[in-house]
Amino acid sequence: MQPSAVPELAHTHTRPIHWLATATALAGVVALSSVLQPGAATAAQPDAPETRSAPAPLAAPDPAAVEFPLECGPVKAVVQKKATGDLDGDGNPETVAVVHCDSPMGTPPDGVYVLTRGGADGKPRLVATLLDPKDGTTVGDFAVRAGAVTATLLGYSSPDVPRCCPDEKSDVKWRWQDGTFVRSTPAGARSV
Repeated sequence: MQPSAVPELAHTHTRPIHWLATATALAGVVALSSVLQPGAATAAQPDAPETRSAPAPLAAPDPAAVEFPLECGPVKAVVQKKATGDLDGDGNPETVAVVHCDSPMGTPPDGVYVLTRGGADGKPRLVATLLDPKDGTTVGDFAVRAGAVTATLLGYSSPDVPRCCPDEKSDVKWRWQDGTFVRSTPAGARSV
């Protein structure tokens, strides 16, 4: 038997009318699906547990409301720099202030003090002296980061060095540890 020749079928050739019919049918399906939407879900939701918002953290203490232990004579103590952060991990910020006497001449030494909120009255109070002005140094760079206070201290190698021009420089870090601030030298720090 010989294979029979299959006649060419008319529906195997696409014409523009076929594409138009397909596009019209597809548009009808899309339009119909947008009209026929399922109803709103009505499944019962379990009662949500009662949520309570945590108390807002206290504002950082304002160093302007504290009297610093400086002997300034006729001039006032001035807060040169300040930074805030949670140093002891209690969730409330402390303020660290760099303070010196507002001397009209020379370079007065700095003190570095830590302030926290007081008891029931919430007034700021001084809780630690990180750097005593009696050390005769000043503070260059200063920051509170990741629960630590970092500073660059500028000092003098002898009384003969003019107080305008410190000739010693050291980087220090203070971190709250076992109920006190512990001073250390950060890794990679160099002294001049």
